[in-house]
Amino acid sequence: MLRVAVCSVLTGLAASFALLAGAETGVTHDRIVLGQSVALTGPAAQLGIQMRNGVRAYLDYVNAQGGVHGRKIELITLDDGYEPSRTVPNTKKLIDEHKVFALIGYVGTPTSVPAIPVFTEAKVPFFGPFTGAEALRAPFNHYIFHVRASYYDETDKIVEQVLSIGGKTIAVFYQDDAYGQAGLKGTEIALTKRGLKISALGTVERNTIKVENAVKTLNAAKPDAVVMISQYTSCAEFIRQMKKAGSAATFYNVSFVGSKALADALGTDGVGVAISQVMPFPWGAAVPVVKEYQRLSAKAGYTDFNFSAIEGFIVAKVFVEGLKRTGKDLTREKFIDAVERMQDVDVGGFYVGYSPKNHAGSKFVDLTIIAREGKFLR
Repeated sequence: MLRVAVCSVLTGLAASFALLAGAETGVTHDRIVLGQSVALTGPAAQLGIQMRNGVRAYLDYVNAQGGVHGRKIELITLDDGYEPSRTVPNTKKLIDEHKVFALIGYVGTPTSVPAIPVFTEAKVPFFGPFTGAEALRAPFNHYIFHVRASYYDETDKIVEQVLSIGGKTIAVFYQDDAYGQAGLKGTEIALTKRGLKISALGTVERNTIKVENAVKTLNAAKPDAVVMISQYTSCAEFIRQMKKAGSAATFYNVSFVGSKALADALGTDGVGVAISQVMPFPWGAAVPVVKEYQRLSAKAGYTDFNFSAIEGFIVAKVFVEGLKRTGKDLTREKFIDAVERMQDVDVGGFYVGYSPKNHAGSKFVDLTIIAREGKFLR
């Protein structure tokens, strides 16, 4: 009798080990582990915090409903301070130590680009980064999936808007790194196809507000508009100093700036500043996914609605849709295949589409303006 019991236990253990041996990294019978590296401290902290909050708000809801195919989703977020030197070790730690199934919602071009070789070699999906840089889109990477439009899409929309209202000269203020150069290139392309050139250039170092030289150069050029590719602290300082110097230019920012954080930083100096957006208006009521975001974010305790958080929310929702379509037998490659089959998928008034040769889910771009009291107008 004892021998039968022992044999039964051994057989059960052998079956369990066999199951574990065949299981995908980051996946158990009741859990899926995701990793994220963002700025939780430093000058760009609000971008990382809000992106994380948006992802969490949706995952909390999914987990409260029992998860996906019986598995709850765990998010591990590490702080990189918006510095590449911290993102790469974070990515290795998430993959090697935390054994994540996928990476989700990274924030920034200079932080995301250096991580490419790490997750590509490990064959780990890199989903919904908060960056529109071409360096993460070309050459095509099997493991990278975008939920937002590109900086090329955004800068083209901005240039089109400036010219449509009679502007003729466009200068560029950009962060001197991969992010800033991506936006600069997009602006150059947009102007070149319309037979125009950038009128003046000014730069700022990442994570600083040393904008004096840029202000001097760009103000002297007297542009009709300035396209800005940096984060909210440096952009706010640049705009303040330009206005103090008497500039009559209109200021246009790409979405990564952090719209709400920029409006808060500028105060009364923010009136009339424009920002391109790649997500639905987070204070509206007409779009179903916005209403869902507002309800679930408030339930999670995040009542400061903003573009960065709704991006995290939608990224998480698209990711979960991919998990649902993959089925219970979850592997990274089956997940990638399932997402590539998602064509013109409606996640609540926001549409995404992928294919085996195209991982750019959306080309949606809208323009907003900061109004009085830090509110936004479309």
